[in-house]
Amino acid sequence: MSIVLKPRMSEKTYAQSEKGVFVFDVDGSLNKHQIAEAVEKTYEVTVETVRVVVAKGKTKRLYRNRRYETGVRQDVKKAYVTLKKGDHIPIFAAIEQAEEEAEKADKKAKKSKKEEK
Repeated sequence: MSIVLKPRMSEKTYAQSEKGVFVFDVDGSLNKHQIAEAVEKTYEVTVETVRVVVAKGKTKRLYRNRRYETGVRQDVKKAYVTLKKGDHIPIFAAIEQAEEEAEKADKKAKKSKKEEK
């Protein structure tokens, strides 16, 4: 059985990843031990804790064929995985690299302005 770990990509999860907490969407049948084992095998890190939340699917209405039809989105199980201090998963690597390049560009711009004066 292969376990699919889908990282959640949002500003909130990015802020948490800087503190060592990573958020994944997981299958509803998995328990904390299975999630921790899958993260350790996939990313070769040490997992300290796993917290699990089940977000209930929203009710939606759709107007179709001159009447309203109702439905419910699927429930989503989220796993908040805390890693051992010093371990990191490169989920947001592209964003972090872009931030570093922007900081370097700012430093160069400030340095060139000082030299002009």
